[in-house]
Amino acid sequence: MNTSSEKRASDTSATFGFEDVAPAERQGRVNEVFARVADRYDLMNDLMSGGLHRLWKDDLVSWLAPATTRAYRHLDVAGGTGDVASRVVHVAGPAAAAVICDISEPMLAAGRRRFATGDLAGRIAFVAGNAQSLPFPDKSFDAVTIAFGIRNVTKIDMALAEMFRVLKYGGRFICLEFSEVTVPVLDQIYDAWSFHAIPRLGQLAAGDAESYRYLVESIRRFPRQDVFAAMLEQAGFERVSYRNLTGGVAAMHSGWRL
Repeated sequence: MNTSSEKRASDTSATFGFEDVAPAERQGRVNEVFARVADRYDLMNDLMSGGLHRLWKDDLVSWLAPATTRAYRHLDVAGGTGDVASRVVHVAGPAAAAVICDISEPMLAAGRRRFATGDLAGRIAFVAGNAQSLPFPDKSFDAVTIAFGIRNVTKIDMALAEMFRVLKYGGRFICLEFSEVTVPVLDQIYDAWSFHAIPRLGQLAAGDAESYRYLVESIRRFPRQDVFAAMLEQAGFERVSYRNLTGGVAAMHSGWRL
């Protein structure tokens, strides 16, 4: 639990990669990053994970196991391009629908273009909103997910409280996020890949090394698995657990509102 001094520090400072900035400044800078990479967001995740993010998202949906016998309502926070929401709706069946809530208008625009036509058109809604103050009533969704977005939130505890608030009783929350590598040697290989290769690939593929450098640094500032699990419990989630993926390169965190 945060001490009063830690709380005061979080009110006056935040992290942008390895840089300490004012909380009000951080959100604007994060928004600028995603405005620059919105049209290449899936490429960005391919570069950062070596393409593994696609398998990890499949694992998320498998663990979520959405109900297929009723009108299942799913909220994907910071899910702009719809990669997770589309998977959930596809698995949950024709009665299911999803809402994507993202603070980045360019990310939402990329998602709307992606699902303007096709089988899922009309079943995925796009809503602009801040994870720290979600624009939805209490107990609105059967499931809430966030994939590779929580580390870009300025006040993670507020976002977790909001995601808990909009879950129905019996609803489930799953977070997929880059995490702390737990396998010796792999951690050194991953550091070399992250800090040296990814920014260079970002420059070559998207003409933007700095955005990719921030994203790598933001991973290193994110709480390790056990610490983040404790944050879920503090937000009110029960039956909290996590699973490491690819030796901890990423991790899935699960919690229920019971």
